[in-house]
Amino acid sequence: MHDSTERKATQMKRITKVQFAAVGVSGLLLAGCSSTEEPAAPSTTPGGGNVAAGCEDYATYGTFQGDAVELYGSIVGVEAEQLQQSVAKFSECTGIDVTYNGTDQFETEINIRVDGGNAPDLAIIPQPGLLQKVVGTGAVVAAPASVEANVDKFWSVDWKNYGTVGSTFYAAPLMASVKGWIWYSPTEFAANGYEVPTTWQGMLDLTAQMAANGGTGPNYKPWAIGFESGTATGWAGTDWIEDILLRQQGPEAYDRWVAGDLDFTSPEVKQAFEEFGKIALNPDYVNGGFGDPASIVTTSFQEAGLSILEGSASLHHQASFYEAQWPEGTNVAPDGDVWAFLTPPINEGDPVSVTGGGEFVAAFNDNPATVALQTFMSSDTWANERVSLGGVISANKGLDPNNASSPIGKASIEILQGADTVFRFDGSDLMPSAVGASQFWTSMNDYVSGTSLDTVLSDIENSWP
Repeated sequence: MHDSTERKATQMKRITKVQFAAVGVSGLLLAGCSSTEEPAAPSTTPGGGNVAAGCEDYATYGTFQGDAVELYGSIVGVEAEQLQQSVAKFSECTGIDVTYNGTDQFETEINIRVDGGNAPDLAIIPQPGLLQKVVGTGAVVAAPASVEANVDKFWSVDWKNYGTVGSTFYAAPLMASVKGWIWYSPTEFAANGYEVPTTWQGMLDLTAQMAANGGTGPNYKPWAIGFESGTATGWAGTDWIEDILLRQQGPEAYDRWVAGDLDFTSPEVKQAFEEFGKIALNPDYVNGGFGDPASIVTTSFQEAGLSILEGSASLHHQASFYEAQWPEGTNVAPDGDVWAFLTPPINEGDPVSVTGGGEFVAAFNDNPATVALQTFMSSDTWANERVSLGGVISANKGLDPNNASSPIGKASIEILQGADTVFRFDGSDLMPSAVGASQFWTSMNDYVSGTSLDTVLSDIENSWP
């Protein structure tokens, strides 16, 4: 389960990652049919009903007279404005007034509202663990058949399971992110004859080659790593361990680890830390542009990758959302200033395995207007409209990757849609807050600062409730 401390830290991660202001958005009203222009002439659907021109894709949701739906979540700033735009046509065509209220204190506020009998109609919940906690209040209603049908059609079984509590399906997935990208300079690779590695050992060999060749910037080291993120410092290190463990041990072991059935002190988890240590603890390999391995803790995750542009580092491990951190004018493309490849598998030919995050839409009533909006937001129509507005991606299989606002977004969507892709949710977000959003973060800082691995692993394991 996730408490308010974890949610605050996780929101700090999420908001700073995409460079949105952490300012609450309240009362964003999506008014339907407010234009002063003459209404368009209706068209006739195959079933004989009349539908306003341009609203054919929304006819199945019905027409409502003045109904209102409140959508509530942690999305703020520019992303909240884009969310508003993504349901504007739905609002216009159905007559439902959709009000979005966003806050960076979502976990605390959703509990207060539920306890006070003032729950929203729909909530966008950013973690499966938080979804379980809110469902535990008894206020969330099971997803209607129309939503479940969309999820069965457009998402993988794994994604549906993240919206399921016990044996009941409650919440459809919404947006997603792909972690584990390794950012690099295509120009540097071409100039030095470097090739994108296809195995973990190949990446270690490339690292050694880079260390021997050196770079063009001051204090060059192959890797730039940054853990600093305010009160959430250390989360970037947990992403490394999650990526490595999933690739080394497979999804079943990963699931056992996240559930607390595979101890942090186990050989399997220790091996993942040791692999990370081959890079992070080697002073010949880190920390390009910033110092020695101990500087990882004081280097912000936003700034770390910028060493690549300065020639002080060659590689940076961070999620797809890191694209927003590159300075304006940076060409992010396979032949551009920077690009990225996925953390490679342990062995050639292993399935594509990725970690990431996502959001889920849960309902607190089954009013027809609520069901209509919840169904729309679980559809491929919504996914394509929202992604076309920029800044986000989704694992919805009905989403056209070409609608992504950037090449890295398109590549991430294609990975998520891959029939053989093994996807697992960010492990620290699934663990109890005392572990995933506290000791795990802190102990990653200790590890790169010189604390023995056995002590690090024992400290994390002992924090498990």
